[in-house]
Amino acid sequence: MLDSFLNSAANLSPAITIPVLFLILAWTLPWKGVALWKASRNGHKKWFVALLVMNTLAILEITYIFYFSKKPKD
Repeated sequence: MLDSFLNSAANLSPAITIPVLFLILAWTLPWKGVALWKASRNGHKKWFVALLVMNTLAILEITYIFYFSKKPKD
């Protein structure tokens, strides 16, 4: 099953893969930039490294921005 998936993915035309890769890049870069900026400003070093290294198609970045980057109330 995995072999058939990899073979079909390898046979895609560059006319299809290049625009798809561009769309993925255009989607993830702004989210990653905002999430890295917020992690840096909040001093969350472990989050910063995780966001920098992991590529989750912006799922981790969106989660960090909306749930974990909130500063606790005093």
